[in-house]
Amino acid sequence: MAKITHIVIVPSPLYSHLVSALELSKRLLHLHPTFHVTCIIPILESLPPSFIPNLQSLPPNLTTVFLPSISKDDMPTGAKEVVKIKLTITKSMPSIHGLLNSFTSKTPLAALIADPFSHEVLESSKALNTLSFIFLPASAMIVSFLFHMPKLDQTLVGDFHQQSQGIHIPGCVPLRGSDLPDPLQDRSNRAYKEYLQRAESFSRVDGVLVNSFLELEQGPARALVEQGSNHPPVYLVGPLTQSGSKPGSDSDSECLKWLENQPPRSVLYICFGAGGTLTSQTQINELASGLELSGKRFLWVVRVPSDSVDISLGSSKKTNPLECLPKGFLERTKDQGLVIPLWAPQISILSHKSTGGFLTNGGWNSILESVQYGVPIIAWPLFAEQRMNAAFLTDGLNVALRPKVNQSGIVDREEIGAVIKRLMEGEEGKEIYRRMSGLKDVAVSVLKEGGSSTKALNEVAQICKTFQ
Repeated sequence: MAKITHIVIVPSPLYSHLVSALELSKRLLHLHPTFHVTCIIPILESLPPSFIPNLQSLPPNLTTVFLPSISKDDMPTGAKEVVKIKLTITKSMPSIHGLLNSFTSKTPLAALIADPFSHEVLESSKALNTLSFIFLPASAMIVSFLFHMPKLDQTLVGDFHQQSQGIHIPGCVPLRGSDLPDPLQDRSNRAYKEYLQRAESFSRVDGVLVNSFLELEQGPARALVEQGSNHPPVYLVGPLTQSGSKPGSDSDSECLKWLENQPPRSVLYICFGAGGTLTSQTQINELASGLELSGKRFLWVVRVPSDSVDISLGSSKKTNPLECLPKGFLERTKDQGLVIPLWAPQISILSHKSTGGFLTNGGWNSILESVQYGVPIIAWPLFAEQRMNAAFLTDGLNVALRPKVNQSGIVDREEIGAVIKRLMEGEEGKEIYRRMSGLKDVAVSVLKEGGSSTKALNEVAQICKTFQ
């Protein structure tokens, strides 16, 4: 009987991070059937409803353990979602420690893999005599930035947004200071110091797994290899995304029926990530008017405007998102587009022949899915590292357009209409489609035997086997 190599993965309760962790587990077990993976899942209030279908038909050597849910009532009043996520991990630590101790009392644990938000879990690795890895469901550019951040912190004068020159990160396109995540904009606040501590924690692990692939991010990947003696090894093991909807789960859904009746590559799909929303009613109105002005077909997943991410995916909202649309919009555009409240089957939409563009907030999962299906992008970043992603897409890969924000912080209807036309009918859009088609082919090849991402994950697996 083959020796079992046991690995534990601890994601954060963010929907996109949960999905990525589960896909990493499945991919690892597909390549190495003698492994066993236990995915320990922290829960804030409840599991996102749209995550539950991902738990169907898991391989027998993948165990999911759901921790006792942490109530939002136990969170500080007015706490932002990122604070709630981190507190969920902290409050779940006694349960996590108990599970880890129970595992190691029976069989040796080869490796502990943690999400960046749950990196404090890795403090247990030395006591448990196990390897420690961070799995980043984001880009190699973010890893390069995190490794470089302590040096930037020492050499930078003033805050990031005050820098007149571009911020230079090894192997990456120059960034404006304002494109860095919001917690980094004020170096005196607590959020900045926590971000810096997280960056420094990356240097204390045995390796960093990244949901990206070499051919997508050659610059950052090359820089990480060249500077490898200064940080732990980095393994690009993606793209790790959902393979599609479960049989029968959305085959009869309204949006897919509607797509079947549209011409090839004629529809702009609009969705701001798993829990992203536009920040104001004014911006909802401008987007609606911009869609009308463009005259292009659209499929819009609309949510109630909010200034923060909603990891419950709107399940707790009492307001009907359709009530937030301008008066008469649905009637005026009934022959032009379709509006779906809260959620839609994104993989099925992006892979559909009628989809010709994707207006997205630029979350990394959505970017990878666009690449895998060759869908050109309009990048409209909202929070976290999405502005960095947008810069990478537009200035690095040249596979996206980015609408301009006016002095009031709004993307106005004229700008929206113009950008949509550029993507969906102009020569610029055709060039983006050509480049995306090339990346689509590469994204398939890297996951085949001998592909760069398969080699990288096999290398991690071999390290785990040897360690035991």
